[in-house]
Amino acid sequence: MSEALISANHISLSHHGKKVLDDVSFELKTGEFITLIGPNGAGKSSLIKILLGLIIPDNGKIKKSRHIRLGYTPQKFIPNRFVPISVIDFLKLNQKIDAQFLTTTATLTGIETLLYLPLKNLSAGEMQRVLLTRALLAKPNLLILDEPAQNLDVNAQMHLYKLIQDIHKQQNCAVLMVSHDLHRVMKESTQVLCLYHHICCMGQPETILKDAQFNDLFADQMDELMATYEHHHNHDHKH
Repeated sequence: MSEALISANHISLSHHGKKVLDDVSFELKTGEFITLIGPNGAGKSSLIKILLGLIIPDNGKIKKSRHIRLGYTPQKFIPNRFVPISVIDFLKLNQKIDAQFLTTTATLTGIETLLYLPLKNLSAGEMQRVLLTRALLAKPNLLILDEPAQNLDVNAQMHLYKLIQDIHKQQNCAVLMVSHDLHRVMKESTQVLCLYHHICCMGQPETILKDAQFNDLFADQMDELMATYEHHHNHDHKH
């Protein structure tokens, strides 16, 4: 049976008297790909910060495997335009990295031509790839990605999601990804966790699509989502 890399047990959090998270429990095992979805303000980023130890919950506990190696990309990262730091120096910041491993990882994420550029000059898509590279340099067995495709154009989103999928499969790295892109969620995830302060539903994508609470939360996207998912599902069977 696969080991749980990280477990959330009865996590609750309030902010200014308002409940942000209410009795949230789940676990993520070796090799799993869980996508965390939910409306804006549902508590997704707060849950991620609690898992990372950046916020202490009001109630509940986070349990981490002693074998866990975490890589993390934040939802937003804006470099200081007055600090003249290159991409490669940013990647090396506060960590000692083998030069060959850095080169191999930069090639994997497609940033080898960016290494000596100023960090402040990167586009949103380039910055996301750099952040992912830095996360991978920790040699993680769990990647936590907080809306990695936010503010990217469609083409950049597709490339980034494909890269994350490849890393998951080739390196057997577990992934916990926050996403608003339901089309991608349904195609890549082994499990989907739908959060709206509490866990509304959790399970395999095919099961979640039939869940009443999921349908209520994402009613405005369901027609397009179902068409896209069914096409992908049938496409898989033909091959």
